[in-house]
Amino acid sequence: MSIFKLTVLAFVVVSTVCVYLFMRPYWVPLYHKVAGKQSVSDVIREYGATSEARLRPFFQQAGVQYPPKSVTLLAIKGTDQLELWASNDDNPVFIRTYPVLAASGILGPKLQEGDEQVPEGIYSLEYLNPNSAFHLSMKLNYPNDFDLIHAHAEGREAPGTNIFIHGKAMSVGCLAMGDEVIEELFVLTAKIGKESVKVAIAPIDPRQHNILPLAHGKPKWVSELYTNITDYFSRYQHSS
Repeated sequence: MSIFKLTVLAFVVVSTVCVYLFMRPYWVPLYHKVAGKQSVSDVIREYGATSEARLRPFFQQAGVQYPPKSVTLLAIKGTDQLELWASNDDNPVFIRTYPVLAASGILGPKLQEGDEQVPEGIYSLEYLNPNSAFHLSMKLNYPNDFDLIHAHAEGREAPGTNIFIHGKAMSVGCLAMGDEVIEELFVLTAKIGKESVKVAIAPIDPRQHNILPLAHGKPKWVSELYTNITDYFSRYQHSS
């Protein structure tokens, strides 16, 4: 094959990959218009059995009945980790740790639309999206009340929105977990109800490090935020 043909072939392959990866927010909705949208129930039927087969052994090993009554996801940006904790009473139990495949931005809270920061704080879930451009997704309630109060006080009219935990391995302010992991978390959340899931996101693990120095040079409210995050994480201690 000539150098010209190889160059053309390489261009076509690279272009196709780029369109698939980076244009997903545009072509996936068009695909759903043609193929039809799926529901949460459709996702459960398609992925429920296999995702639960992967997840149940971790619950059994932890001694927690599946599905649990409540779940907490602890995200640690500095180490790209997401911890799954579950409870059937008032005592959360560690289930497992997932690697975060992609999380854009740097340490520090999200401030405005387009800064590509992953938020830091304590959040709930607004809804499950079975037709995500990134396989499946779960929307955080960012900006929450705390975020909005300080955004308004500082005149930040667009603190950002549309922050998800989703599949695939690319991120623009979201936590990208890969397809199999989001299937597990999506199915688990659908089973117990989004109201029973909390998500806390920290810059580094406040159980191992004092995160308050990271607020140095930032607005005063960041110290308050990091104190709240530290207090929240303190409820989730690994057994020695």
